[in-house]
Amino acid sequence: MIRCERLTHVYGRGTPLATHALTDVSLTIDAGEVVGVIGATGSGKSTLVQHFNGLLRPTTGRVLLDGVDVNGRGTDRRRLRQQVGLLFQYPEQQLFEETVFADVAFGPRNQGLSEEEVRARVHQALEQVGLPPAQFTSRSPFDLSGGEMRRAAIAGVLAMEPRMLILDEPTAGLDPQGRREILAHVGRLHSARGMTIVLITHSMDAVAQLCKRLVVLDGGRLVADGPTRAIFADPGSLAAIGLGVPQMTLLARRLRERGVPVRPDVLTVEEARAAILEALARRKNSAG
Repeated sequence: MIRCERLTHVYGRGTPLATHALTDVSLTIDAGEVVGVIGATGSGKSTLVQHFNGLLRPTTGRVLLDGVDVNGRGTDRRRLRQQVGLLFQYPEQQLFEETVFADVAFGPRNQGLSEEEVRARVHQALEQVGLPPAQFTSRSPFDLSGGEMRRAAIAGVLAMEPRMLILDEPTAGLDPQGRREILAHVGRLHSARGMTIVLITHSMDAVAQLCKRLVVLDGGRLVADGPTRAIFADPGSLAAIGLGVPQMTLLARRLRERGVPVRPDVLTVEEARAAILEALARRKNSAG
């Protein structure tokens, strides 16, 4: 469990260029949750999650992992960063080894594990992201497609067996097929391992697909925190801070404006299909 207590972070504190990136943010993320963090550019999303594994220190306030102060004296930050895996945007740019196996093995080897354990972890991590080891371990990471490189980078974090996985814009720069594959594998990771996942994204469709809860930031402040469906039920408040709603939610509302009685709270393609069929059936029955 991660808990932020009145977390404030000021870049350039004490200088004329001081910028409040976060102000008095308090929230708790329980083990096993899948939480989306959304907000306009500059809202503080990336700054927030970099506090979760100690990459940034609070200006004031504190962050606790299972009740232990992340920045407290005696905290083993190396172990902390193994427990809280963080992938920045375009993580494939951090690939550097000659083979996929060597790249994914880098973290476990630094943990001092035996070569047998390293191999087992690499193979398991590659399987979890849909890259069969027999086909990918000996390949150069630079010969992979964009989506495959992204998944190889995720495997490198998974091989360290973190308890929490933080993904900062995991679908950025990918084509539609690559985006679908990444989101599907993230969903499977949660289903298979019960891993806590924090997803930072500008894609409302991605959080609608994966996240049961949304944390909304604006100007470094926490302005909303609640179930995904409830957050998207208030499009006016989201529009006021530069955010939209999922495409299927927008479609449902436009159909209602045209007299099709589709329920307005749909989030995904599957929900929209079911809601439209239900609405058309009701219309047919009432006409009959």
